[in-house]
Parts: sequence; structure tokens; C-alpha cells
Amino acid sequence: MLQLPPQFIRSISSCQGFDETPFIEAHQTLSPTSIRINPFKPADVNFKLDRPVPWNKKGFYLEERPNFTYDILFQAGCYYVQEAGSMFVEHALNSCVDFNQKLLAFDVCASPGGKSTLLNSLLNSESSIIANEIVKQRSEILAQNLSKWGTCNVVVTNNDPSSYSDIHDVFDVILVDAPCSGSGLFRKQHDAIDEWSLDNVNLCGQRQKRILSDIIGTLKQGGTIVYSTCSYSQLENEVIADWLVNEFGLLSIQIPTEKDWGIVETTSEKHQAFGYRFYPDKTQSEGFFCAVFKKPGAIDSHHQVRKLKYEAFSIIKPKEKELFTNWIQNLNEHVITQFKDDYLLTNQTTLDFINKFPNLYYKKVGTTIGSLIKNEVIPHHDLAWSIHKSEHIQTIDCSQEQAIQFLKKELQIIEGNKGWNLMTFKGFGLGWIKHLGNRLNNYLPNEFRILK
Repeated sequence: MLQLPPQFIRSISSCQGFDETPFIEAHQTLSPTSIRINPFKPADVNFKLDRPVPWNKKGFYLEERPNFTYDILFQAGCYYVQEAGSMFVEHALNSCVDFNQKLLAFDVCASPGGKSTLLNSLLNSESSIIANEIVKQRSEILAQNLSKWGTCNVVVTNNDPSSYSDIHDVFDVILVDAPCSGSGLFRKQHDAIDEWSLDNVNLCGQRQKRILSDIIGTLKQGGTIVYSTCSYSQLENEVIADWLVNEFGLLSIQIPTEKDWGIVETTSEKHQAFGYRFYPDKTQSEGFFCAVFKKPGAIDSHHQVRKLKYEAFSIIKPKEKELFTNWIQNLNEHVITQFKDDYLLTNQTTLDFINKFPNLYYKKVGTTIGSLIKNEVIPHHDLAWSIHKSEHIQTIDCSQEQAIQFLKKELQIIEGNKGWNLMTFKGFGLGWIKHLGNRLNNYLPNEFRILK
């Protein structure tokens, strides 16, 4: 039987919507498994999708947790495994943001990428998302998951949030899924119980305020900020919501919910802010908290781009761009820039941002198409996952067994035309081989290889 610390139970006993006995009983059950379908890669997945997550149109509960590693469509980025409560962010944003507009979005603490891919799914092709992660190794995972999602209007930065403190009035939407004490994940991550303490809750609250203080100035007038945690603690939730209203004059936004969803709408101590709590005995999810705010002022739909004497990233010349005609679909709808030996596919909103703020550390910009050697395109793995790749690329559609062999880097031979071939499964890109006739070279990066 999973034992929850008595001090923890006492500390959340006054939280709105908390019922001790059913809460403890819910922690003796298995966590539900849920996935969110990638709208850019609609696929006939291998699961029954008859149990929708009520607050997310692309979210579904699974009957059991499969081995996702061996699901080829997961490897191709056709869906994301995400906790159902976290998917509420989409409903919250759709309730108060016009995604038909050109927007610049910022996910501050973004790894591993669940909420970044969710936010990316809401943006139109002219918009862009800047996804930041302070820990280098985690930023690599974030970049991988956003590459799998397939769009080119993404940027991954690897910076402390304080690096953004001198940036003002830039973002239309900000998401802060703040580092927290993790009590909402006790049922799924038992080790988190041993790490929990009131001191850690207080420390997390201080860290959350620091992060918010560092980035709050980047929000434009009329912009929207979503704050969330996977904690039950009021010090990390309603207290922070109150603080955002008092300290920065933000306006709390009430989000419409259905009664049968089981979500508990709360108000802060001073009744200045609405919050939304998820308890495992009331919702089919882990613990989650979400609050939404607007920055007072008229919505500014114009993105002011400072004139620069020197652009670190510039659009390549038309003749050079023509070399990618057979590699990129609807080439003229995108911009291509170059960084060192790599050519990057992106949009103008993204290009404007990285040129305006060149001092940030960029882990990923758009989709890396590849490099050129004597005018021959050497495709990058990013392009294999991209939804923007051309239909004229040579492809080899694999069977399940062949796809597994390719992802294990054990595929020795397969029928196909000589030269570069995109390995696909049900039409979705997995990676590149170069067919040499009697043998092939597998260009799958080792970090994406299936080792089990």
C-alpha cells in the first residue's frame, strides 16, 4: 500500500476540493495512460480511441500502457504520451486566445516537450514558439520531441530564465509549467514521496517567483500567461496566483469547465485569482494546477522588428534556395537560412526573433534540412520527421519488422532505388539510408537507436 506522508496530508487538508479518504484511496490505484494525437500527422494508431480526454479534442485514454518504444508511429511522432491533466492547458488557451492571429509564444520551462508540442499544435504557420530549457541534457530531449512533431516554426533555447529579463513586450502567449515539489505525481513516481518536504515546497515557491519575475516583462500588453504545476500545495499554486495579481497587476481569467469533468475551480486567499485543481479521486488524471492571466492593455497584433546592422541569420539567395526544390514541399511558403554548414527551414516570425535576440543560446532553430556538398543535399534527420518534406523524395515504406530493424540499425538490405531514400512506415518518416545497390548505409543518429 502506497503510504503518503502525514505531514503532506495535513499541509493540503485546507485546499479547496480536497477530500482525504477518497484522495488516499485513489493513490492505491494505477495511473491512467493517455496520449495526444499529433494533428500534423494523422495516423491510424494501434490503440482504441474510444475514451476521449474530455477537455482535449486530441487526447485519449488507453486501456493499458503499452511498450511505446516498439510502436513505430510513436517513433515517427504521430502522438505524444502525456498526462491527461496537462492537456487542460489547450482548453484554457483556446478559451481566451485567438490562434487565427500571428502569435509569438514562449514555453519557459519546456522539457520534455509535452506542453510545447501542444502549444505548437494550436499555432498557425505564420506564428512561432520559443521553447526554453535551462538544463542542457533536457534541452536536447526537448529539441528531439519538437523535431518529431514535424513543424518548422519552432525554436529551442538553453538558457536560465534570467537571460530573458532584458527582453520586453515580445510574446503574445507565455506558458510557465514551473518546477515544483511534484506531489501531484506521487501515484506515478513513488520516489517523489521520499523527496517531499515542507522546506522543499517553500524552496519551490521561491524559485517559481524568481522564474516568473524574470520573464513577466517579456509579455506584451493584452498577452496571456498560463501558470501550472504538478503540485497540490497552496504555496506553489493559489499563493503564486495571488502574488501575480498583486505584484504585476495581471488580470485573472476564469476558464469555463463542465461539472462532469471533476475539475475543482478555486479562488486565491484574497479571492483575486481563479485556479483549476485536478485531484485523482475526481478526475482521471494525476495532480495538476493551472491558472490563466492577462496583462492589462490593448492587444498589440504587430511584432516590432528592430533594424539590425548585421543579421546573424539571413535568408539565402534564390539560386541557392532552388537546390532544395525537390526536398521541400511548397518551398516558397518558407524561408531558408544558414548556420555554419547547416541549412534551416523556418518562417519569418522565427527568423525575426533570433536576429533580434542573438545573445540567447539556441539549441534548435526551425527544421534542419541538411548540408550541401558540391550542390548535393545531404539530408539531416530533422527533415525525415518534418511535415514540410517534398513528396518527390525517394522513399521506402517499411514493414513493421523492417522498421524495427532500421531503428535498431540492424537492417542489412532492402529493395529500393540507389541514392538517398527516406525510410517510412505507413507514410511517416523514420530516417535516412543511402542505397548503394548491394548494401546500404543507415544514417539514423545513434541517440535515436532502439537499444532494447
